[in-house]
Amino acid sequence: MRGSHRAVALVAAALVLTLAGCSPALPESVVPDTKVVVGWTGAFTSTNVAASPTPGNIDIAQMTRGDFGDMVDGDFVPDEGFGTVEIVSDDPFTVRYDLAEPSWSDGIPLDAADLLMGWAAAAGYFEQDGEAETDAAAPDAVDSDVPSIDEFARSIDVTSYPRSDWQTAVTAPVPAHVLGARALGIDDAMEAKQAAITAIQTHDDAALQKMADVWNEGFALDGGKVADELLLSSGPFRVDEVADGGQQVVLVPNAAYRGLTPPQLARIELVPGGDDPLAAMGNELDVVQTTPVAANKEPIRALERRDLVVSTTRDGTVWAVLLKPTGVFTSVQARTAFLHAVPASDLIERGAGEWRTSYSPTTSMTTSADSRAYEVVNEDSGFTQALGTTQGEPPLEREAAGIAAGAPVCVLYDRGSEFAVGAFAGMRDAAAEAGWTITDCSADDFDAALEQRNWDAVIARVPLPQTPGDIAAQWGSDSAASIVRQSDPDRDALIAQLAQTTDVYEARDLLAKIEATIVRAAVALPITGGPVLTIVDRDVTGVAPRNGAVASLTSGVSQWAAVP
Repeated sequence: MRGSHRAVALVAAALVLTLAGCSPALPESVVPDTKVVVGWTGAFTSTNVAASPTPGNIDIAQMTRGDFGDMVDGDFVPDEGFGTVEIVSDDPFTVRYDLAEPSWSDGIPLDAADLLMGWAAAAGYFEQDGEAETDAAAPDAVDSDVPSIDEFARSIDVTSYPRSDWQTAVTAPVPAHVLGARALGIDDAMEAKQAAITAIQTHDDAALQKMADVWNEGFALDGGKVADELLLSSGPFRVDEVADGGQQVVLVPNAAYRGLTPPQLARIELVPGGDDPLAAMGNELDVVQTTPVAANKEPIRALERRDLVVSTTRDGTVWAVLLKPTGVFTSVQARTAFLHAVPASDLIERGAGEWRTSYSPTTSMTTSADSRAYEVVNEDSGFTQALGTTQGEPPLEREAAGIAAGAPVCVLYDRGSEFAVGAFAGMRDAAAEAGWTITDCSADDFDAALEQRNWDAVIARVPLPQTPGDIAAQWGSDSAASIVRQSDPDRDALIAQLAQTTDVYEARDLLAKIEATIVRAAVALPITGGPVLTIVDRDVTGVAPRNGAVASLTSGVSQWAAVP
């Protein structure tokens, strides 16, 4: 079987290399001489986003790397132009990652070797200390064997414990032939791939250590001339130029890309926005993202009057009031009384100011209000009945909780945040009417003050969890990263169950149950999602930013086009 596999691979490689020499024309979809300049705050420092997942590297990866699909508002959106993912066995749990016919921009096909490298990294083979770990380290896991490879080297079957992220667990962050060549000193692309496969299949510690070194460091950009093989692309665009320490990046169409949404622009430039990016819109810049603050209300209104398009999305965070369940807030009754006394609407009104319509309310600490799961979570968590409304007068609730009039509450917030400053003012005034005395415990170094925990309540902008691991970090009983640090064994069990739930509908029900434990504890009052404004020049179309913190702008870049 191995001999047959090898012969097929070499014939395919010879054919691809021959075709690559023909220098195929750019996709017909590309309009010559079209260009879009984006005001960008990122930095491109590595072509291996799995080893260096910074916001800037993720932005570039979304433009230059194909994958099986993306999580959008909590749901998996497949890209069948790259391949398909399916569960092929429930016992043992096995997932098949099956490529279509993508290739790298040098003409070498993506195949099982590329997927195996992504799997090995996620399984711990390329840890910095060289010690290989697998998914079997997870609780209640079955042993995770090295994936099996099909005869034509286009798919791998991964057997492990059931996991909620099965659709996105395997990616192809780097070309396996480049990794193999740099780590193992093999120039021939297909031989380099096969050597890398063999090292994993045979657990060759010496070879794996060399591969780990290249995986972690070999794709970093050092500011000098970048080797061509480090800039290979499997996505709609490829990097053509990198300057200014990675803060300026030029991308052009990938001629080898044959995905479902081919690029339309001939050139995209990512550049620093400068001191006043809004003033540069329509001249130096075509696209910019910013946060709504009082100072940019009029400039953005002026741009809208010139027919520039302004859209609002959520940045993947939620503004919330979080309570430390000790001291004045030891009892659930006291916490509930306080949260009833500070309605989210009051905090949004004062925090958002003139941008009030950009701050949409939310009732969830675990789910984006734009996700399909949100409706289930909102309905089943009990938030509206428990915290969203009050049955009596807030002063009487406080007294019934055994809290004397004038009880002090030390509230921490970020002094440098316009929204937090306004929300605090709204909280202070509303709480005073209920007999609470709010103490200003704001800080310039918000993170340091948060860690010191010399506060009773905090107005914080919290990342919305994307995985069960994120939920455990924020809300698990034993997590040092948790802001409130409120212990709940039932919640821990639900999070563990969610981590091994593969059905999307069961997962939504579990999210609702997890949210309900947070609601019952009365330790959090979600206020609003953090808004992002995207401003687009009238000469550009197709810009549709996504919600969330991950590549919200660049994820749909192949749909961008110049207006004729």
